[in-house]
Amino acid sequence: MSEDGGQQAVEEQQRDLAAELATMEDRWKRALADLDNYRKRSARELERRSGENAEAIVRDWLDVVDSVERALLVAEPDSTLAVGLLAVRDQIEAVLARQGVTRLGAKGERFDPERHEAVGVVETDEVPDGTIAEVARSGFALGDRVLRPAQVIVAQRKERED
Repeated sequence: MSEDGGQQAVEEQQRDLAAELATMEDRWKRALADLDNYRKRSARELERRSGENAEAIVRDWLDVVDSVERALLVAEPDSTLAVGLLAVRDQIEAVLARQGVTRLGAKGERFDPERHEAVGVVETDEVPDGTIAEVARSGFALGDRVLRPAQVIVAQRKERED
């Protein structure tokens, strides 16, 4: 084999090795990108599941809040029972507030179908038309997400009889 032929063989082998190196480098970069995407996807999924679990726990506590509030309705005002129930309700609400839970639906608040569920209408001049006249059951939100809409009775202006 001539020196020129040997040189060509070496150059060809270098080209083959360079092409193989480029292919391997490309595969390595793709594998790194896939791994990064997997990590991000896994983190998002973990965050989503964690949020769903937190919401489920909070929803369970909303039933407890409802039970305490119903008990307060039948307890004698200023009784030891009422004072104890108020303390329990305040403690539960403080725990929920630390978790980012806020109460929805207050008397006089403007009715919002995204946050409130109208369960009735009352004709009145005491509050403006389209506002909450009474709250049948409080609603709750976790951040911007409504966990349970408030069940409310909406004010409607009395029709004037002339």
